Amino acid sequence: MELFEGRPASETGREAKEIRVYDLLDQLNIRYKRTDHQPADTMEACEEIDAVLDVLICKNLFLCNRKKTKYYLLLMPGDKPFKTKELAGQHGIQRLSFASAEDMEKYLDIKPGAVSVMGLMNDTENEVQLLVDEDVLEGEYFGCHPCVNTSSLKMKISDVFQVFLPAVHHEPIYVTLPWKES
Repeated sequence: MELFEGRPASETGREAKEIRVYDLLDQLNIRYKRTDHQPADTMEACEEIDAVLDVLICKNLFLCNRKKTKYYLLLMPGDKPFKTKELAGQHGIQRLSFASAEDMEKYLDIKPGAVSVMGLMNDTENEVQLLVDEDVLEGEYFGCHPCVNTSSLKMKISDVFQVFLPAVHHEPIYVTLPWKES
């Protein structure tokens, strides 16, 4: 794997949703580094990518309530364990489970294994609430997929939270998840 500045030189073989991410980041003047790789659909597969990017890629979980009337995208450190009960009661969030692949595509235009904060650009009706574990904010850089799991990006956390999210009209709710199960 090689690290590149910005978007690929050629769009050949790239999905439209990936190109839309690069277009928006460029339009917002957000600088980013990129690496291309084999499909990374597990956190284990992301370890080598993390080393190339020199950043920990966030775990991105697409969740919903029991009635499937509220959807959430949870960002948390990739190496932090997650138990749905740890979110219970925070900000009135109750009884969460993993949302379906169909709903993921419907709201974020992303397939399983490629879930990313970048998908919020496709949620123009603001159906998905962004939840962010406060530990994500501790670093200077942020790693994520550009809506496909064959490329990964590195950008400044401040650009994601102060430029990208306001541009796509999504305000995060900050949550605190423990490193160990309580």
